[in-house]
Amino acid sequence: MSRVKEEKIIIITAPSGSGKTTLVKRLLNAYPLLGFSISACTRQPRPGEEHGRDYYFYSEEDFKQIIEEDAFIEWEMVYTGKYYGTLKKEMHRIWEDGRYPLVDIDVKGALAIQDKYPTTSLSIFIQAPSIDELRRRLVARGTENAQTLEERIDKAEYELSFAPQFHKIIINDDLEKATQELVDAVAGFLKAEA
Repeated sequence: MSRVKEEKIIIITAPSGSGKTTLVKRLLNAYPLLGFSISACTRQPRPGEEHGRDYYFYSEEDFKQIIEEDAFIEWEMVYTGKYYGTLKKEMHRIWEDGRYPLVDIDVKGALAIQDKYPTTSLSIFIQAPSIDELRRRLVARGTENAQTLEERIDKAEYELSFAPQFHKIIINDDLEKATQELVDAVAGFLKAEA
């Protein structure tokens, strides 16, 4: 494939439990012109994870060197000593492949990318229909204890306050409807290419 004409970026963010991962997978299947952007991080790989496939795994020292080289579009220290970021070279890899990067990222990172690419990015905020539904989904996952559940709910409420800053908000109440809305939004944005 040849390089894309315009370097557009699709940014998707959501509070935990909103169904973002499922929607991103469906979007990637429906829209082959998208390339999933692999994030960089300093955490240790989990069993089965591979460098360059799931994440780019770096030591804290190497990550800080990459920051010094201004090689990230955005980065942040999410927890003490745990850094995450989006590499510029990852965007270029996908553009060179003739596709558009799909960045699946937290709210702050999403806003940072949107600020750097205000006219060539489409930012989409996925949300559950309500905090009660979000709580129900998180409980159903069975991965949270009482404390982490409340932490995730508090964080979700905070993240929801940023939703109006994104180009599009999709309420994931009905998975089929939300998937179609997401695919339509992306298709409309990418077809606007000159």
